[in-house]
Amino acid sequence: MGFGGIRTARELAGKGFDVTLVDRNNYHLFQPLLYQVATAGLEQESIAYPVRAMARGWAGTRFHLAEVTGIDFDAREVRTNNGTIPYDYLVVGAGSVTNYFGLESVERHAFDLKELVDGERLRNHVLTAFERAVVEPDPAKRRALMTFVIVGGGPTGVEFAGALIELVRFVLAKDYPELSVQTARVVLVEAFDRLLAAMEPPLQVYTLEKLRSMGVEVLLNARVVDAGPERVVLHDGAVIPAHTLFWSAGVKAAPLAAALGAAPRPGGRIPVEPDLTLPGHPEVLVIGDMAYLEQDGAPLPMVAPVAMQMGIYAGSSILARERGGSLPPFRYRDKGSMATIGRSAAVASAFGMKFRGYAAWVIWLLLHLYYLIGFRNRIVVMLNWIWYYWFHERQVRLITERERAGGQ
Repeated sequence: MGFGGIRTARELAGKGFDVTLVDRNNYHLFQPLLYQVATAGLEQESIAYPVRAMARGWAGTRFHLAEVTGIDFDAREVRTNNGTIPYDYLVVGAGSVTNYFGLESVERHAFDLKELVDGERLRNHVLTAFERAVVEPDPAKRRALMTFVIVGGGPTGVEFAGALIELVRFVLAKDYPELSVQTARVVLVEAFDRLLAAMEPPLQVYTLEKLRSMGVEVLLNARVVDAGPERVVLHDGAVIPAHTLFWSAGVKAAPLAAALGAAPRPGGRIPVEPDLTLPGHPEVLVIGDMAYLEQDGAPLPMVAPVAMQMGIYAGSSILARERGGSLPPFRYRDKGSMATIGRSAAVASAFGMKFRGYAAWVIWLLLHLYYLIGFRNRIVVMLNWIWYYWFHERQVRLITERERAGGQ
């Protein structure tokens, strides 16, 4: 269940409705911290929470583990791989998937972070690369094994780059004394001339300077156009010998969007009415990354805060309609954005104020703990962060699955 669906269910719980949650996973994933699983900072269980554990406290709510395959609008039924589910109102918030923009070679060889298993798989790959480097006699191949290319200078790319360089320089350097870990490379590739495009210029400059001071190679105005198991090719023909490519350069609506029958907008998103309903189907609401809605002349971004506010609005709208009323059109209230760069360093913009450095980092920590679901998860994550802050040690350096020959 995504951020939007959870908020909708909360709004409708205990209000006399029969609410059915449908998802192919039985847990809610706190995706903003998935990169910390990939960089050995957190256990995967600490950022996920069982949907049934949440729903059992919500009167009138039940969970159905299934994958949605289609929607019959005339019969008002959702088709799944486990049968059909009737509905009076339908809220669709299946989220997004990684957008590789038609680069098939990149899609074959790149890692992304959308599912819980992706974090563990990427962590396995990073640690395995160092194990392979230990026994690699060829210096060039050894360096390629310790080279990590990250595509996309948004929050995910910045946060992953910062966490990865700290893992390499402060943790793996001690684990692998036989390697010259200082020669390891973390390369961040961004197609535009700045990082964190949604933030103010001073925060962008701070982020760039901080990453470079940490040892991250930042390439601006650069695009990845091809990839293989041991190389990454840029638009100008430059080749970076690397065994690891992480892609965070864009997302598009989940494939389920095609089942809604509407002409998609950029990114495969579905255009919705101002009240988030699907045109021609007032009983169907589309929320989150799948929904295309313009506000102040620009489409709303595909980020978690938008999904959460849409989810709350969808639940409130259904409740109002059942009581004979209606709500004004949906309007997103931007409360700001933030990104962590590394230990004691972050940038944040909220309510017209800008924060950077330690203060922004503390705000980032507190807000992420607040939105994390489950008291145990909050405690575990907080303890992991405290431990890392004081000892520069990450406990989850586990290779839980061996890679098959040939890479992924």
